[in-house]
Amino acid sequence: MPESLKDKTIKGTFWTGLERFWVQGVQFLVMLVIARILSPKDYGLIGMISVFIAISQSLIESGFSQALIRKKDADEVDYNTVFYFNIVMSIIFYGILYLISPAIASFYKEPILCPLMRVVSLVVIINAFNIVQGSIFSIQLDFKKQAHSGMLAAIISGMASIILAIKGYGVWTLVYQQLISTIVITIVLWSYSNWRPKWIYSWKSFKELFSFGLNLVISGLIDTIHDNLYVLVIGKIYNATSLGYYGRAEHYAQLPASNFNSIFFRVTYPVLCKLQDDDNKLREIYMKMLRVSTFVLFPIMCGIAGAAYPVVVALVGEKWAFSAILLVPICMAKMWYPIHAINLNVLKVKGRTDLFLRLEIIKKVFSVIILVTSIPFGLVYMCYGMIVSSIGALAINSFYTGRLIQLGFWKQMKDISHILLVSLCMFMLIRIVNIWIDNVYIQLLIDIFVGAAFYFGIAFLFHFKEIEYIQSLRKSKKESSNNN
Repeated sequence: MPESLKDKTIKGTFWTGLERFWVQGVQFLVMLVIARILSPKDYGLIGMISVFIAISQSLIESGFSQALIRKKDADEVDYNTVFYFNIVMSIIFYGILYLISPAIASFYKEPILCPLMRVVSLVVIINAFNIVQGSIFSIQLDFKKQAHSGMLAAIISGMASIILAIKGYGVWTLVYQQLISTIVITIVLWSYSNWRPKWIYSWKSFKELFSFGLNLVISGLIDTIHDNLYVLVIGKIYNATSLGYYGRAEHYAQLPASNFNSIFFRVTYPVLCKLQDDDNKLREIYMKMLRVSTFVLFPIMCGIAGAAYPVVVALVGEKWAFSAILLVPICMAKMWYPIHAINLNVLKVKGRTDLFLRLEIIKKVFSVIILVTSIPFGLVYMCYGMIVSSIGALAINSFYTGRLIQLGFWKQMKDISHILLVSLCMFMLIRIVNIWIDNVYIQLLIDIFVGAAFYFGIAFLFHFKEIEYIQSLRKSKKESSNNN
């Protein structure tokens, strides 16, 4: 029996969610071990060069994967054109990174960054070999195979990194962890995929795909630089240790935020693309995705923010305690990220990458102003400025969503206001509870129990519609499994 779009969406969400939480869960457990062995400076050193890897990756991909997913009749010519373009670009950018690595080390006044950069940059070449396979699986809404690759990579790279850390490899532990993970993902995707490159290349195909992807790659480049701007500023103005504290706090906030962002980007984009000509259906699906995502993510982020100190100290030790101070505002900023992603997906689904680029430029100018304004007040205030930037960016993102499918900022805020209010009340409750308890382990256990009991108690008491949506999804998933 052919699967409906709804069934494929549910399965895609399940497998993407399983992969992200498995991968991040394994990486989190690995981090608990190696963070007690490595120093904040080790993590800060990797953070210093991560921005250059991210920028290169953004330019290499050039928006082609999203262009392939959106194109309704993508064929062998398109796949091969993208494949060879990515390979050539990855080699070029690796060469650039190799040559500029001494300058980067000099910029940060950390000589070890030169050899670190030259080795870890190999990931840009390795990643170029799996972009087409990943795109094909996304077009087919087959996220199961992608999940397998990520899960296996997390296990193998995690075990290797623990061994390396124990043996005293220091910061090189984090370098080899990235390389091993990328290699495993590429091998698994190739083993699952029947597609193999042929000696085909078309400038016509390139121009067609690039015309769609150009605005996205510029937007992605701006977004990547912006996302790593704090890393650049902290690494330059302060030092690797301060950047390590910031990196740990951001990592804890990223666990739920980036996972949900990844899930809703990978699954909602191809699904919404199939509804691009039906505004009513698009609007209906959009609002359900928005409400379900915030119903799950808001309490998690507010809970982590409320329990920031016991979370950090209980898990990785007192030497990371300063990260807890930074974790509170970073969580409050990143809790909005899935909403950003869904809003931006609407523009790409409608083919309005010109508006996408325009919004990115406006948002980043606004965010840079906030960053520059907050620098004189210190690192903590820089992180609180992220909250202002995030909410401001959401208002900007939703402007054209309101124009295209009549779901503007205030309409979205009204529909999720009850979730936000209860989540913030839970945050305050957890902070109050922690005043009366000294032991961080007991604090953490009680925070989890009190926070969950309060949030879900209110949700069930006032019959939040989001619970019905989730139950409907579970029922559909069960029925789909029985039919298969």
